[in-house]
Amino acid sequence: MEELLRTNDITLIPLARAILDDEGIESFELDVNMSVLEGSIGILPRRLMVRSSDLARARTALWENGVKLDG
Repeated sequence: MEELLRTNDITLIPLARAILDDEGIESFELDVNMSVLEGSIGILPRRLMVRSSDLARARTALWENGVKLDG
């Protein structure tokens, strides 16, 4: 698994997952429980992971839909 996205924006992960689902790319969200435990202050980011073989295609799909990725 490769990290595709790391964000504190609670709306970005669902958007990215919807785009990836439409492209047939499986994704997995990490750190959900940690960000819930810290409350609503938004210190701990969530990570969205994809298979290594899907990483380039996932980045392209997000970019084409206006989702900006760091790096």
